[in-house]
Amino acid sequence: MRLRDIAVPSLLLPVLLIGGCASVEPVDIPPSVAAPPYYATNLPPAGPAREWWLGFNDPVLDALIEQGLAANYDVEAAADRLRVAAALLRAERSDRLPGVDGSAEAGVGLGGSGASIDAGAGLFGLFNPDINGRLAAEIRAAVANYAEADYLVSDTRRLVAAAIANQYIEYRRTGAQLELLQESTDLQEQTLRIVTLRFEAGLAANLDVRRAAADLAQTRARRGLIAIARSEAAAALAVLLAEPPGAFLPSDAQLGGIPDYAGGPEAGTPADLLRRRADILAAEARLAQAAAIIGVEQADLRPALTIPGVVSLGNGSLGGLFSDFLLTLGASLDLPLFDGGRRRAEVVAARAEADARLAEYRVTFLNALAEVETSLVAIDAYQQRLASLTEAIEQSEAALGQSNALYREGLASLFDVLDAQRQLIASRQSLIDSEAALASSFVAFHAAIGSDGYQRALN
Repeated sequence: MRLRDIAVPSLLLPVLLIGGCASVEPVDIPPSVAAPPYYATNLPPAGPAREWWLGFNDPVLDALIEQGLAANYDVEAAADRLRVAAALLRAERSDRLPGVDGSAEAGVGLGGSGASIDAGAGLFGLFNPDINGRLAAEIRAAVANYAEADYLVSDTRRLVAAAIANQYIEYRRTGAQLELLQESTDLQEQTLRIVTLRFEAGLAANLDVRRAAADLAQTRARRGLIAIARSEAAAALAVLLAEPPGAFLPSDAQLGGIPDYAGGPEAGTPADLLRRRADILAAEARLAQAAAIIGVEQADLRPALTIPGVVSLGNGSLGGLFSDFLLTLGASLDLPLFDGGRRRAEVVAARAEADARLAEYRVTFLNALAEVETSLVAIDAYQQRLASLTEAIEQSEAALGQSNALYREGLASLFDVLDAQRQLIASRQSLIDSEAALASSFVAFHAAIGSDGYQRALN
């Protein structure tokens, strides 16, 4: 075996020595979002509790959210995209290492002197010393892409947990409405019987019977609408749990009234959202990725160097050993000279994209801030509304009792009785709706401040 050729271009050494001077520095675009020092509601500064749904003290809800976060297809898809981002990051980092491929070939020749075999093998390598910083910028972009994917797993869990809780509250609301509907129907049926008896005794007009019957029919007509809403909530829950519609729910015997959240909201400060809420962190990661892409495009304005290498072995006689050895090293320097302004236009486009990502980041933060403020106002408003509705129900019950007594004595008209019934039923329905809205407001609050029950991979 003999060394036939080792070729190293004289251009390689000076390029390697000066290459670091041409590398691209990381582009830094600070989000610079001005967060107000406190919320308008000025609540106590405390952080979110992980697994906030435990505050409802509802084992059924706890089990549903646990199942949903483990099985939900949106969460699964987000986790898969995180795996994709991790693989792409590994691929980008591998470009910093030399690449080596191999090949082999053989042939048989027949001639007057006999048979001969020609065989050969070779290794082909390529190394990019990244003198213009393109590979480093691509790695920074891949790191930011991985960070975004990781934050989006958390954000998907945040949204799924809130969706499960809201659909569960809706299911419970419709269940409470059905119970109220039955109570209201029983009450109106009793009134209709009394009016009918008075009509048969000649003490009431047929008009009174028709009015009582019309009110009863109107109440019964609501059952279908409630059943539709209940079915929609059950189907939505099933989908969130990665089950076919109809797989949910537990029997009503396992359920009570609308769940009540224990404790009040503790929102922290608006600046906490910048560090905690996953969709804001994902938007910041997208901004970092756009900044890295600027570096990628700027690198194309600078020389690029690649170092190819070839090792080949071969022989030309049957049964002989490899007798030829060739090692070749080279260098290829790509010098951007003239492209009609394409490369610089791509840098301008990358900067414009980064500006757009910065605007999106700021909008994401403002939307998050608005969601917190809105949920806090809703919690306070529904709590006050519940207090007023409770008093309205007490007064309506008393008014109905008095009107019934006066009607039996002939001192009040049926209109007074039916009007008192309508007010009582409407107040009870409003109470159920407000209890559900208050519970949903607590869900919206925890979703808004970024509670997700998830420990991110980057933490």
